[in-house]
Amino acid sequence: LRFDEQVRVVVFKSQVKGVFCAGADLKERAKMDDAEVGEFVRRLRNLMDEIAALPVPTIAAIDGYALGGGLELALACDLRVAASTAKMGLIETTRGLLPGAGGTQRLPRCVGIGLAKELIFTGRQVDGEQAASMGLVNHSVPQNSEGDAAYQRALTLAKEILPQAPFAVKMGKLAINKGMEV
Repeated sequence: LRFDEQVRVVVFKSQVKGVFCAGADLKERAKMDDAEVGEFVRRLRNLMDEIAALPVPTIAAIDGYALGGGLELALACDLRVAASTAKMGLIETTRGLLPGAGGTQRLPRCVGIGLAKELIFTGRQVDGEQAASMGLVNHSVPQNSEGDAAYQRALTLAKEILPQAPFAVKMGKLAINKGMEV
């Protein structure tokens, strides 16, 4: 996607109704030794960094659960749209783990340090409306009967971006991302 000049916006959505991304398979992870866990987390972090570094806007369409690594995937996107019934949380501390794919850096940038600490320390899950009120998502929409309300709103948002000058959008994203590191 990085090198395809025809790609102007990327929307991430799930093919599984009611789940955006439920995070890592903890049963699979439990079978790994320390070296394998380290490699798994490194590769996952690199994937999230690659998503965040895509030169075009990315939108997460959260129509269901986005837990642990699933929320980290959404946080790696530039914009997030959630159904009001979606459930999101960095729940790793409830499993004796730590968000390892960038969530501890991206969540505070999104919602502020104090709220990020509260959400991570408690492992609390929030719905789409709560997420919108705290700035975790850009938009919360009522879920529809097809279960794809967030995806439909994400497409509308993408259509608002498409008419804009591609180079200006890319440079705007780059300037914002680099500015956040200063």
